[in-house]
Amino acid sequence: MLLIAAMILSIAGCGSSTSTTKSGDEVELKEDGVFSFVVSGEFYPFSYSDKNGKLDGFDVAVGKALAKEMGLKAKVDKQKFHGIVTAVKTNRFDAAVASHTITPERMKAVNFSTPYYYSGPVLFVQKGSGIKNVNDLKGKNIAVAKGSTYESEAQKYSKDISVYDSDVTALRALSEKKHDGVITDSITGKQAIAKGFKVEEAETLGTSEQAIAVSKKDKQLLKAINKALEQLRKDGTLKEISEKYLKTDITKKP
Repeated sequence: MLLIAAMILSIAGCGSSTSTTKSGDEVELKEDGVFSFVVSGEFYPFSYSDKNGKLDGFDVAVGKALAKEMGLKAKVDKQKFHGIVTAVKTNRFDAAVASHTITPERMKAVNFSTPYYYSGPVLFVQKGSGIKNVNDLKGKNIAVAKGSTYESEAQKYSKDISVYDSDVTALRALSEKKHDGVITDSITGKQAIAKGFKVEEAETLGTSEQAIAVSKKDKQLLKAINKALEQLRKDGTLKEISEKYLKTDITKKP
């Protein structure tokens, strides 16, 4: 019986360690002194693999800056976007710095930090298609990233929806004339145009707040992340990261 009890306690404690941040907050982490966060790795320029296979991008840099501000080491991993919220909910990672828009549905599964940037859905179409706005989408096919808020946005305008693992893949397919439109983030679409994709911006569909996702169990970690984010805003680090990767500051509320 004692052996069984010891095994249960061992399993219960597995994968969790109490660490103290630079500001004195005690937080539960998967690994002592390490802030483990996840990105999609397929959302250029927010997260992607560089020529050496190393994860880079705006989200990656923000996650590393947060770790440094909290006095922790950073450990970044990638996962398909549509599975990230579940991965955080089940404590596979300490947090997701993965450009998640705050939505009521997602808030049922995880907690969100204060926003670390502001964006919104934009309709991109084939160059020279003649489609000017969402009113022209009736009977048209729209491509989006699976599990993104853009999927539900697209359903407002068409019943013919195609889904991809990433926004960049959807934009590439649009450029190859496989679809009539793609709804995605403005920056991602503009970066695709800069890379030579034959697409153009048609209409901005709204604004949204992007935040860091944390398990509902980790209230102290959420508090520490919000504290670190506030400091990164004050000292200009968030703005600096945004301008480095995106050539503009999207961290200031419009």
